[in-house]
Amino acid sequence: MRLFHVSEEPDIQVFEPRLPTRKDLNPTIGLVWAIDEKRLPNFLTPRDCPRVAYYAGNQTAASDRKRYFSSSQTTHAIVVESGWFHTIKNTTLYLYELHTEDFMLQDDIAGYYVATTAQYPKEKYILTDLFGELLKRNVEVRITDNLWDIADDIKTSTLNWSLCRMANAIPRP
Repeated sequence: MRLFHVSEEPDIQVFEPRLPTRKDLNPTIGLVWAIDEKRLPNFLTPRDCPRVAYYAGNQTAASDRKRYFSSSQTTHAIVVESGWFHTIKNTTLYLYELHTEDFMLQDDIAGYYVATTAQYPKEKYILTDLFGELLKRNVEVRITDNLWDIADDIKTSTLNWSLCRMANAIPRP
């Protein structure tokens, strides 16, 4: 297993635990967050970019695979708004690979792992072509004028999904 932290910050030397703001987590225990390699594509956009990410899991119906993917070989998709195209195209991300020993699974669907101790990157990768990085990982990239229709629709599917930074999305029509 490989774990990563994605950032627009170019020179992080140490990841210190931060107190979570999520209501479902203990607010007194600081955490370092990481993402597994399978769900890494969900984070290969600028941090504030609103996006709908989804992938086929063990419980995904064949009808949903056919409906939500344009190729039978694709099992992961990212949908972004057209207004973010140039920002995605011109953003450099830094992919920090972390040691896995101190991490525990926090959310299996999302691929989130957490550690309660400071973490030091073991490697840093510089990603300058985010669309290329997604395509290299066989992720279907969709660009739309508004995310809300696909966001509402995907929640009723049998796919595993994540809605990221939707507060930054164009308001509902």
